[in-house]
Amino acid sequence: MTVSRDRLRIADVTRGNLVRDVSVQGRVIAAVRPTLYAPASGTITLLVDAGEQVSEGSILAQIDSPELTNVLRQGQSSLEQLTMDVERQKIESRQAALEKRKTADLAEVALVAAKREKRRADESHSRGIISLIDFEKSGDDLSNAQLAFDHAIADSDLYIERLTFEHRAREFELKSQQLLVTDLQRQVSALRIRSPGNGIVGDLLVDQKAAVSKDTPVMSVVDLSKFEIEAQIPESYADDLEIGMAAEITIGATRYPGQLVAVSPEIVANQVSSRIRFSNDMPTNIRQNQRLTTRILIEEHPNVLMVQRGQFLDSGGGRVAYVVGDDGIAVRRKIDVGARSLGAVQVMAGLNQGDSIVISGIDIFQGAETVLITD
Repeated sequence: MTVSRDRLRIADVTRGNLVRDVSVQGRVIAAVRPTLYAPASGTITLLVDAGEQVSEGSILAQIDSPELTNVLRQGQSSLEQLTMDVERQKIESRQAALEKRKTADLAEVALVAAKREKRRADESHSRGIISLIDFEKSGDDLSNAQLAFDHAIADSDLYIERLTFEHRAREFELKSQQLLVTDLQRQVSALRIRSPGNGIVGDLLVDQKAAVSKDTPVMSVVDLSKFEIEAQIPESYADDLEIGMAAEITIGATRYPGQLVAVSPEIVANQVSSRIRFSNDMPTNIRQNQRLTTRILIEEHPNVLMVQRGQFLDSGGGRVAYVVGDDGIAVRRKIDVGARSLGAVQVMAGLNQGDSIVISGIDIFQGAETVLITD
């Protein structure tokens, strides 16, 4: 068989580093684009328009929620009532403690008097002035006074301890109500929807003065200072993708280093969604939704035999190649190939460095063992 050289593409087998990669078309998206949600049910008032520039903390919308506002007022009223109860309990506790202290003091005065009478009885008894019965009665009176004093002191201490416990219980109740009111105030404050950062307002997802329920999407805020590339990668590469892989983003004639930062676990329409971020400073000449070519570097094989990719891989199933000799005769040879990149394929066996092979389609050779290539 004879075939003209003009109909063929021929390439040499070389040795070098083979980088396995995949090239996809990506779309520039904002890296930070949070969606804001309604924190409660009510009527919403939009304070900004789509595309308007906003700064962090600025109020974007206001929700009128009479139900939540009423709950806050009820909580505040209960808090004020508990505060008054605690203050009143303090006054009553001090008053009751004073009464108990008064009883203990009176018992102490009675004890002092009983001791004095006992000393007088002892002296009178030693002189034989009083009878034995009166002497013994003075001792009993002293014992009774001592017992009354001890009980008065113990009762006073126990009463103060009980008042302290009741006061702490009321303070805990007051603190619990204070926490409830604080949380309600936070919820009411959240009715003013604020911007989480600097950017522009994206799509408005509700109408002005619309009735919204809790967790209804309201709007998005887009930060145009940070961009990422959203790319759809063929399903056949899904098992090879790993977060952190290096990437190259081409803008015009310039290539920028990037990194694969996210890979979707789902496969939709035979494609996997991924996100690539610029590794260094982001270029200034890009805009949202711009289409860019992105190359993801999956793996590298150093110092291997490789040859330029061509139609011969499909025609021969990656198992057959035609080696072109100096005499212009192409000889059919069995080969094994390994990793494939966008521009080259690894040669595992069957070829040597420096061999020239036909990389265009080999169907025209019709399986011949040798083919004469003419100029």
